[in-house]
Formats: sequence, structure tokens, C-alpha cells
Amino acid sequence: MSQLDLVLKNEERVLFNLRALYQRYGYAQYKMSKFEEYDLYVRNKDFLVSDHMITFTDTNGKLMALKPDVTLSIIKNTQDVSNAVEKVYYNENVYRVSRGDHTYREMRQAGLECIGGVDRYCINEVVSLAGRSLAEISEDYVLDISHLGVVSALMEELGLSARAEQELVGFMGEKNLHSIAALCERESVDAEKAQKLARLVSAYGRPEAVLSELLPLFDGAAKDALLELASVCEALKDEHIRIDFSLINDMNYYNGIVFRGFVNGIPSGVLSGGQYDRLMRRMGRRACAIGFAVYLDEVERLFDSGSAYDVDCILLYDEEDDIQKIQQLVSKYAGEGKSIMAQKSLPEKIRYRELLRLTERGVEVIENNA
Repeated sequence: MSQLDLVLKNEERVLFNLRALYQRYGYAQYKMSKFEEYDLYVRNKDFLVSDHMITFTDTNGKLMALKPDVTLSIIKNTQDVSNAVEKVYYNENVYRVSRGDHTYREMRQAGLECIGGVDRYCINEVVSLAGRSLAEISEDYVLDISHLGVVSALMEELGLSARAEQELVGFMGEKNLHSIAALCERESVDAEKAQKLARLVSAYGRPEAVLSELLPLFDGAAKDALLELASVCEALKDEHIRIDFSLINDMNYYNGIVFRGFVNGIPSGVLSGGQYDRLMRRMGRRACAIGFAVYLDEVERLFDSGSAYDVDCILLYDEEDDIQKIQQLVSKYAGEGKSIMAQKSLPEKIRYRELLRLTERGVEVIENNA
């Protein structure tokens, strides 16, 4: 075990490994200011996880926001080129309302963006790095993947009103087949098309199984999108990938490949990403883009729940004890890779493996919870 392993917490080690991973693939670190002009975010608030922002008026009179998102800042500050790609990764704190207690929190995110002339290789690389990012967190992970081109083509085929399309997207995200059937009946959708929609939404599993079921059902643009998805899955050969067409990011911003990552032990997704060419167009950009974010505050929950102790050892000593002996014992335990805290009295609400006391004869184990 290296000295670095002894110092870093689990979530810090994950972050360190993610940074090293992204750098190996040529991604340069992007660092942003804590503040951006509020206008950048309010014009694209539907893209944000939360539209609640902490704002203040700067000394020059401009309304500023404490950063709720990193991707928008990266788009704003990268060049609009189509014959090359700009690859950046980030490790930033964002400030937004938490889903748990609905209060403002500082949350850590890591992720990467690939912007410019995004081609098939870039898509494969980013999705592959998403899978490898999950593997850094836990070997027990799943990367769900979808293609919004299939959904868009089917929506066009159904001929729904804008309001009905919005309802349908919500029902698809919930895999609510009953409400989907009711909507199709209300909108007089052809029975064959309604059945095709139901099969698309309920399909889930390994790429080869799902694609063999769905490919015979579609043609035109929808089939082209399915074949593109098949190509990505085949290139990656990741046994943790699952196809899930209930995965629908906001279609006003996203297009093409979208994905979300989960690890065992955390109920919500810890990684989310996809192609967001439509967001680029809305921000006046010609380039294409794909990227993802890892929600490290969610990852921290996994490691917190898995750790039963705050410290390995607590060493109790008295005022008259030899300071050099105390220092030697602390150094000895720390050198063995154990965390140790020297105290004159036992702190409240602290979890420990061993409670030790310094005596004239050496160290006495008072309590062992291992």
C-alpha cells in the first residue's frame, strides 16, 4: 500500500483515478470561475438539473450566479470548430438545490466534454470512458444506453401534438405502459404503431438481445439510429452495457446517443451524459458535442454507508504520560496504515475499531469492535 493510498479517502481516490484516466486519453483540465453571468444559465435553465440558482449583483452591476453547472461554461469558452475536437475534463464544485432536503448544497462533479467535429470514434471513446469511470467507483455497475434518434423518428411517425409528445416522454421515462396505451387510444394512434412503441419502451437488456428484437420492427431513420447504437455497443464490448429506451434526456437539448450509469448500493444514477448538439445550436454554435458528468456527492454516499468506523484506533493517555511514547505509538500505528487518534478522553459520537490506553507497561486494548 502506497503513502498516497493511506492518505486519500475512497471518494478522493476515485477522483484522483478519474483525473488520471482522462489525462491518459488527451483530455486537458478545464477550470472555471465560481461565478458566471446569470444570463448564461437563465437562457438554458431547462438544461440544468435544478433551475434554482444562488445569485448576486457584482460591483459592476451585472447579475451573477454561483455556478450551478459546468457544461454551459465549457460551451461558452471553447472555440467553434468542426474540423477538430477540443477535449476537456473537469473537477468542479457546483451549487444547487439537493434532491434530498431541498436546500442549497455544494456538490462535487467530475466529467469530460468532447466538442467540435465529433465523429463515431469520439462517441465510442466518450461512452467507453463513461464505463471505465463507473468501474473506478465499483466493479458492480451498469451503463444504460439509448439513442434519441429512434425516439424522435417514432414520435414523428406517431404524429402527436406537442402536448401529447411531452406527456409521452414523461410516461416513457417512467416505463408507464398503461398510461402510454391510454394516450395512444386518446390520440387515435394506429394499433400497430402503438404496439411498436410499447415494445420499444419495455425492451431492456444486453445489446444483442434487445437489438435482435427491435431491428425488424423499424425502418428509415429509426433503423439507422438503431444500427448506429449497435455499432457503438459492438465496438465497446462492455458486458455491463444495457439498452434502455426509457432513458430519455431532454430532447430540446440532447440528440443521438445518451447514457446513464449506476453502481450497486446507490439508488440513483451516479453518471449521466450524451450527445447535446441541440444545446450547441441553441447557444449559436455549429460544432457538435458529447460528454458526461460523474456525481461525486452520490459516490460519497456509497463509501459512507460502507464504512463502519471513523478511525481505526483511539489512544487514551494522561497528562503525566511521556509525550515521546505517545508520539512513537502514534507513528507506529500510522506507519502500519492504520488511522489513530490520541485523546485524553473518549470523544462523543465517534466510531472506532479499537480503544487503547497507554500504560507503564505499554499499550492496553480496552475495547475491540473489529
